[in-house]
Order: sequence, then C-alpha cells, then structure tokens
Amino acid sequence: MYTQNVTIHNEVGLHARPATFFIQKANEFKSGIWVEKDERRVNAKSLLGVLSLGIVQGSTITLLADGIDEKEAVDALCELANNGFGE
Repeated sequence: MYTQNVTIHNEVGLHARPATFFIQKANEFKSGIWVEKDERRVNAKSLLGVLSLGIVQGSTITLLADGIDEKEAVDALCELANNGFGE
C-alpha cells in the first residue's frame, strides 16, 4: 500500500469537472485507489464517491493505492491535484 497527502489548491475544489479529470486519471491504473477525507474513504474511480467527500479549496486529502502500479497511480493523482486539475 502506498499513501500520500495532498492539499487541494484550485479555487472551487474538487467539483464535477476536475473530479471527472481525477477519475479518468485514476482509471488509467490497475491498482485499487481510494481517497480519504475526515476519516471517510471512497473509491477514487467513483465520481459520486469523490464528489460526496465535499472537497473544497484548502482541503487536505489522503490518496491510497494498493496494487502493481500503486506508486505511479498516487504520484500521478498528486501531480494532477498540484497542477489545479488543468483549470
């Protein structure tokens, strides 16, 4: 299992459009990937799950992955978040 924390910096947080980019990136990997916020954990490949966390600007989330490409998956999702989800 590989884990990393990332803070969301984009102005509107992880709303529908950036969440879609996030899920598309997560689905490029074979590993199981989860997002944790405030002790709630959801599947990072589920749009409804990710949106249900209510991730706003300044939120720190934990990305967890388990599988053959776990490090690559978490690193790619952290990079996407750090780049503001292309916004």
